[in-house]
Amino acid sequence: MSAHEAPARETTSPSAPATSSTAGTPCAPFAPSAFLVGGDWSPEQWDRDTWREDVELMRRAKVNTVSLGIFSWASLEPAEGVYDTGWLDDVIELITAAGIGFFLATPTASPPPWFTLAHPDAMPVREDGVRLTHGSRDTYAVSAPAYRDASRRIARMLAERYGSHPGLRGWHLHNEYGTLDHGPHAARSFRTWLQRRYGSLETLNQEWSTSFWSQRYGDWEEITPPRTTQYLHNPAQLIDFRRYSSDEMRSAMVEQREEIRAAGSSAPMTTNFMLPTWNHLEQWSWADELDVVSLDHYLDTTGPDAEAHVAYGSDLSRSWSGGPWVLMEQNAAGISLGDRTIPKSPQRMIRHSLGYIARGSQSSLFFQWRASLGGSEQWHSGLVPHAGASTRRFEAVCELGSILERIAPAVRLPADGPLVEAEVGILWHADGWWALETPHLPSDTIRYSDEVRATHRSFWRAGIPVDFVRPGADASRYRLLVVPCLYPLTGEQVTWLEQYVEAGGELVVTYLSGISDASLRIEPGGYPGRLRELLGVRVQEMLPLEAGVQVALDDGGVVEEWTELLETTDAEVLAVYAQGELRGLPAITSSARGSGHAVYLSARLRQDSRDAFFASVAERLEIVPTLAGAAQQGLEVVRRRGDGADHVFLLHHGSESVTVRGDGPELISGQDGASGVRIEPGDVGVLALAPGAPLELLPHPQS
Repeated sequence: MSAHEAPARETTSPSAPATSSTAGTPCAPFAPSAFLVGGDWSPEQWDRDTWREDVELMRRAKVNTVSLGIFSWASLEPAEGVYDTGWLDDVIELITAAGIGFFLATPTASPPPWFTLAHPDAMPVREDGVRLTHGSRDTYAVSAPAYRDASRRIARMLAERYGSHPGLRGWHLHNEYGTLDHGPHAARSFRTWLQRRYGSLETLNQEWSTSFWSQRYGDWEEITPPRTTQYLHNPAQLIDFRRYSSDEMRSAMVEQREEIRAAGSSAPMTTNFMLPTWNHLEQWSWADELDVVSLDHYLDTTGPDAEAHVAYGSDLSRSWSGGPWVLMEQNAAGISLGDRTIPKSPQRMIRHSLGYIARGSQSSLFFQWRASLGGSEQWHSGLVPHAGASTRRFEAVCELGSILERIAPAVRLPADGPLVEAEVGILWHADGWWALETPHLPSDTIRYSDEVRATHRSFWRAGIPVDFVRPGADASRYRLLVVPCLYPLTGEQVTWLEQYVEAGGELVVTYLSGISDASLRIEPGGYPGRLRELLGVRVQEMLPLEAGVQVALDDGGVVEEWTELLETTDAEVLAVYAQGELRGLPAITSSARGSGHAVYLSARLRQDSRDAFFASVAERLEIVPTLAGAAQQGLEVVRRRGDGADHVFLLHHGSESVTVRGDGPELISGQDGASGVRIEPGDVGVLALAPGAPLELLPHPQS
């Protein structure tokens, strides 16, 4: 330690350290004693008088958790190897005295200026070869030795100092991993990754189809990250670089985790994933390395689909985490549309917050506590807005805190089984996302996230709960499994789908699934490639539609963007094209395999037609909504299982009051559920019921 290091003060009442965990070791689900409410707090931006005011306001709003240190590297380490923790000691002492816990971040998402000056090679290089310089966040080359060393050092320092503090809720490793680097450090580690993956150049050349355009490699040193080139990149190189980048960032995260564990801290570990459009991680493998998944979720639409998006992010996070998860960030006051931020009403903020919790979140945390007066995100909302605490927005924060206190029993987890029971699974994998981002596909307008969200949206609109499923996982509890646009599939994954169907599962596969192997090499003989035999069909031609063109089906459905020239081998035709050059030809088919069926959608159904299609499949399989008729009235109903009780969340997005009856108390208003709970438009309710107890939507609201 440097002679210039500021004196460090011990934290209060440390608990005894526990032994470290290892990757892959099952850990207890994340189970705080109350729902966590609060958000990112950056006291280094404010004076001490503001700290004290903040803590008083936090107590007023019933805040019990803050995230500290996310962007504080320069404050914690003002010069290389010189640590100043005195201010953080004081902050932690202040919140501990107020009964407020904290997530402690490793601040490695934003290296300080001294690091840039000392290690210019550790700055990331863009695809076009431009090396970035200091001036923003996320400016680092993740594979640079200097960056990795500095990250480990500060993680170890923080763990030694605060890792056993009784107020520590968990470790917030880094922040929103996702910086891609195309520089020399990445080139070296990418080559090492490729050598591990393929073993030999001969295998790599075969997998990458390098005989095309004279790209055959004769030496590993010839391989670089996919930098800007004359025309089109090799798609196999592109997707492997995305896989490598995810693995390299995960390795950096694991190094920090191991430093913290080696220092004796047993607090849960998380890092915050990002949605909706920024995806540089393969989440399943990352979740394997975490004690709990956390999510930063920012909505991208102001219409009714915002509520569907809350459910989408929640269901993904619960599925990745395998149970309870943490909402680490959301926007309290706005929805960003790129060129403007549209206000989110306080009532809608509360409704969204309970939507996340209904689907398994153990928290309602925000970015950020107090809106910044300066800096790059000074117009990002805060729980305490620029106008201060005497505002409707802060009053809504106080109301949310009070609601979460009243529904506290719902935080307790069930002794066994899932938090939310679902009979529908949607296959998810980042390979599908990355494959459809490779250029020069038959249609570059088809995006994986859009297709998955559209499928999930159909079930949300029907009020039917959904899980997302990892390829190869146990899917036996799902009566219906949907595969939207999963372009590459391995042989093992195909076998897994075949076994699911033969055992009695209902499988629905869409266009652009199973087209290639993992190296994006097309399976010859007709599409959908590796799934032809299972589906009993053969596609001769992909026929994307021009923008705005729609084609009717004979079952009343309408398709857009995508059609195919499809022939059946041994499948039943469920619907045919009703117009155009494909008139009379199959559009939707079903094949019997073992005890189950495999359905193929050869066209992109318009959202209303997609809704109708999946509703009909669910009806045929007797998969019922959580509360029949509720979704049609704008009432979202989610049953969250708990310790000896079910908690039914009633989130009213509609325009007319509704009444729900269930034999138990409504925890927010105190109404007697047996007499019917009336929910006004925009309002929320939480019924506490015996496990599996019935619900009823009354035909007319009661006065």
